Amino acid sequence: MTDRFLLSVLFEDNHCLAVLKPAGVLTMGDRTGDVSMVEMAREYLRRKYDKPGNVFVGVVHRLDRPVSGVLLLARTSKAAARLSEQFRKHSVRKVYHCVVEGRPPQREGEGELVDWLVKKQARNVSRVVVEGRTQKAEGGRRDSTKEARLSYRCLQSVGGLSLLEIDLQTGRSHQIRVQLSSRGMPICGDVKYGSQVRLDGWLALHAASLTFEHPTLREPITVTAPHPAGWNRFQLEAGVIDRQRSAFGRTGV
Repeated sequence: MTDRFLLSVLFEDNHCLAVLKPAGVLTMGDRTGDVSMVEMAREYLRRKYDKPGNVFVGVVHRLDRPVSGVLLLARTSKAAARLSEQFRKHSVRKVYHCVVEGRPPQREGEGELVDWLVKKQARNVSRVVVEGRTQKAEGGRRDSTKEARLSYRCLQSVGGLSLLEIDLQTGRSHQIRVQLSSRGMPICGDVKYGSQVRLDGWLALHAASLTFEHPTLREPITVTAPHPAGWNRFQLEAGVIDRQRSAFGRTGV
């Protein structure tokens, strides 16, 4: 298998495939023509199981291109439908780690953020707005607002940076990025939302773990992913970073 299709598999069985998405790689193909995680997964399955023709890979959620971490894919249409429903109902637990500029205002280092967000499609940017209002968009359209919720915990602060653990309760476009930025805590590398730290196109935002109900076994599965090596530059406590290892609620086949 060529380097173009090398895939880091975190969990696999007959219904699900969880992989480690590197920062900078697309979840799905777009007009750039760059290789995507879906293409890599399809080629991995085709070669591993010697499958002829087009191999099914179902996308049940996405990670932004500059974000790394656990990406869950479905291997069957039944699994895709059941997993997609879990994401729609927000029953999947999604835990992210991120390095931000600044530190949370609360002394206890944890809290909940609740906002209303609107996405400007033309510029691919989201922003915090007043609850429930529609926003005028280009062409006379109105962009409706959506509620966004997350809770956070500060794991460590070093100098002007903080390592946060995010429990994402909704899944709005750029949600973590815009909610933290609106509090003066832009994610390192996220120039679009005000970061002064440049990271060559990737963000210090990582999907650290994903917990979902297996689509056929109906039991919880937790998949975790280690932080990228590039995070070492932040000089955070080694134990906080190095303890991130792949762990599963059930062994794949």
